[in-house]
Amino acid sequence: MRQFLSARHLRLARVTSAHWQRRTLFVVGGITIGAAAVGLALAADWVQAEFNRLVTHWRYASLIVTPLGFAVSVYLTNRFFQNSQGSGIPQAIAARELEDQDARGRLVSIRIAVGKILLTLLGLLCGASAGREGPTVQVGASIMFAIGRFSPRRQPGLILAGAAAGVAAAFNTPLAGIVFGIEEMSRAFETRTSGLIIATVITAGLTSLALVGNYAYFGSSPAMLRNGLDWLAIPVCGIAGGLAGGLFSRIVIVVARGLPGSLGRAIKANPIPFALACGLLVALCGIASGDAIYGTGYAQVKAALESGTPLRGDFGFFKFLATTFSTISGIPGGIFSPSLAVGAGVGANIAHYFPTAPTSAIILLGMVSYFAGVVQAPITAFVIVTEMTDNHAMVIPLMCASLIAYAASRLVCPEGVYHALAKGFAHAHEPH
Repeated sequence: MRQFLSARHLRLARVTSAHWQRRTLFVVGGITIGAAAVGLALAADWVQAEFNRLVTHWRYASLIVTPLGFAVSVYLTNRFFQNSQGSGIPQAIAARELEDQDARGRLVSIRIAVGKILLTLLGLLCGASAGREGPTVQVGASIMFAIGRFSPRRQPGLILAGAAAGVAAAFNTPLAGIVFGIEEMSRAFETRTSGLIIATVITAGLTSLALVGNYAYFGSSPAMLRNGLDWLAIPVCGIAGGLAGGLFSRIVIVVARGLPGSLGRAIKANPIPFALACGLLVALCGIASGDAIYGTGYAQVKAALESGTPLRGDFGFFKFLATTFSTISGIPGGIFSPSLAVGAGVGANIAHYFPTAPTSAIILLGMVSYFAGVVQAPITAFVIVTEMTDNHAMVIPLMCASLIAYAASRLVCPEGVYHALAKGFAHAHEPH
């Protein structure tokens, strides 16, 4: 009897030890991701300021720096950090779908995470219209996957938790991180790992909070729609933003899969000259816009929402073009912040037709509409915009605009950009 109890206690101790080991992995991962996200955010702000200082001193410097920077970035990506191109979210999604651990490691690893950070900063340093949030997702997934190697059991939720924590820490939006993990990364709610995912997101968020304090990404915006006519802006923004977002996604997917004919073959055979050409086009967009479209677009949108600083009438158009060229060039960089900036430009233009409505409210509708049109994740879209602007009075309008934009986007692009690109990565790395 004593031997039976002793064996039972030993089994219980082993189960308890494994139980706590599993939770410790997620907590340690959350802390590491939060610190990495804050470091990337601070470095991104610094390199953007340096580029702005350069073009302020000589505005045509972008015609040299941006194309050369794009070419160098693509060379380094293809030579040393393969699979770090683009936003990084498709790679994280593909890694989750793959069963082979070695194949996963080629999409999410510490080497790729280091390259992702360095090359994202290089892109912003040379004026790319790119964001740091998508890269933070791949970095988060890579960190959790690497930490998981210390576990005797491979944890199926590690990549998902890392990706969700990346969104939460990058934007200081814990709820959006959880929703993103459910809606976009997994397209399903996994009861087995949901608690640990939430714990990782909270840990990453608390780490970010401890390092940089509590803040709303785009500041606080109390704007809201007032009379009945103002509410007509919801379908207008939803349709316009959704169609534009769908067009962006369609272009990115078509180029990624390869354009038909000799042009497509030439782009595939000459990635560095193509990146150089894309960089030159971004520089031309920057000059035409009065140097307004470089970087994430964060400063312009925050100024428009918080202090009412008007956006140029052509801001949305040139930001759309610059983000498209930056994305298809093959350099590492995200599309979250640039998409929100494009949407802000769309909303600012539509606001002229609704003179009685607060301009910042229409800008918010444009942001959520275009973003939902690009990612085709409507719940994530309105949650993330709500959290980033600390505006709960606009929840219902944002929700409606997001759903309308999602439907409009699918008329142009039947599949979401992240999952469409993830299929390519998964197919290229699945065992044959």
